[in-house]
Amino acid sequence: MGFFSKLVRHKSVEQLQAEVGSRGDFRRVLGLWQLTAIGIGGIIGVGIFVLAGQQAATNAGPAVALSFIIAGLGSACAALCYAEFAGLIPVTGSAYTYGYAVLGEFVAWIIGWDLLLEYALVVAVVAIGWSGYVQVLLNSAGVHLPEWAQQSMSAQTMQYYLQQAFGAHGATAIAAPSDGHRFNVIAAGVSLAVALLLTVRTEWGARFNTAVVTIKVIGVLLVVLVGVFYINTANWHPFIPARIVDATTGLGHFGWQGVLTGASVVFFAVFGYDTLTTAAEEAKHPQRDLPRAVLLSLAIAMVLYIAVSLVLTGITPYSHLGGDASVSDAFESIGLHWLSIIIAIAAVIGVTSVLFAFMLGAARIWFALARDGLLPGWFAKVSPRFGTPARPTIILGLFTALVAGLLPIGEVAELVNIGTLSAFIIICGSIMLLRARRPELQRNFRTPAVWFTAPLGILFSAVLIYGLPWVTYERFVYWMLFGCLIYFGYGIRHSKLAP
Repeated sequence: MGFFSKLVRHKSVEQLQAEVGSRGDFRRVLGLWQLTAIGIGGIIGVGIFVLAGQQAATNAGPAVALSFIIAGLGSACAALCYAEFAGLIPVTGSAYTYGYAVLGEFVAWIIGWDLLLEYALVVAVVAIGWSGYVQVLLNSAGVHLPEWAQQSMSAQTMQYYLQQAFGAHGATAIAAPSDGHRFNVIAAGVSLAVALLLTVRTEWGARFNTAVVTIKVIGVLLVVLVGVFYINTANWHPFIPARIVDATTGLGHFGWQGVLTGASVVFFAVFGYDTLTTAAEEAKHPQRDLPRAVLLSLAIAMVLYIAVSLVLTGITPYSHLGGDASVSDAFESIGLHWLSIIIAIAAVIGVTSVLFAFMLGAARIWFALARDGLLPGWFAKVSPRFGTPARPTIILGLFTALVAGLLPIGEVAELVNIGTLSAFIIICGSIMLLRARRPELQRNFRTPAVWFTAPLGILFSAVLIYGLPWVTYERFVYWMLFGCLIYFGYGIRHSKLAP
């Protein structure tokens, strides 16, 4: 087999469909509403409780609602393509498996390696936001953590320690840190706790997740139903603040470009439905329920996102929304202390479902990569006691705990979106390619107007990638180069499709 042939070798759709009934790695325990709850749990979280306010304050102003709409339209196009694939190939691995079937092994590896990092970083970002709301509750009860344990180091503090460790090398010396923040203990702790929950039986975690999602949706509805009576429309003017550029840093804020930048960042908040497709082999009726759960979870989430962003910027000036607990802060600013506490409780309970969904997705993708031989088979051993991929789950828990404990939320959030946007481009392109190659395949769900929807999804994703900061591209390239070293050093020779 030639070198290029190895890169494009793939499993046929029929082969993957045949494996659906024969695979016995997982137990099929998830119904439609449990799958939808995983999707909603993955979508609604820090996007509402943290990022909506932060992006209003720093990039989009009241037009953060438009940022959500732009991001949501692109996500919806990709969701329709995901839904067709989910009904056609209901196998663990999500976009990785779909890419393996259509584009071949190397592209599939790139997608899987990409999503493995993205999902893990989502867990870290969400854990940091979750920590902010926990501390709101602790402070209201008179409990205060030591300063070193409250937050992670700032970017400047981390640069200071790196400079001290490796030397300035002619660079300007960085001033010693002025605060005592060193490690976000709560964020690290919840990352480990969710990993432990996911090592036990999947149905136990799914029942817990469904209950948590219900509480979260009730909390979001409360924000909208109460907040609408306190909206001051003067806070919406100007809806799109004039563009300004910081003379010191050269960074721009607001204007239409700020709306686009906001859309690129909050895109992190409008995907998550793809995590439920990683649990395909744990669904009772995957070909029927997966497409429905994908579309249902995104539709519910988008309605809630737009409503909350309008209420937040309506009840308080957008410049006041930059904190880690922006929704609670907004209601505190208008004197509704009781509601700010309820919101913090709902956020603390509800955001754990995002951790659950993305940790589950990351572990399943890692498992699928190992099961196909692209990573060592040691990671593809299912726990004989619990029937879960315990090894990758525990390792992911340790990794995300360190990231969430050490890095500030802005540094981590910038890395999240580019990988998922890249995967969306590949999924939308793959669905068109499969329609052209294999029009005769029996599809339980068909992407409507595929020759319009899929290119639109590619366009939206490409535009949002363009709006990301340059440092995101740099770090993404480093991660991809590391992945290529692993594939060409190990995966290409140990693949289950290798002769």
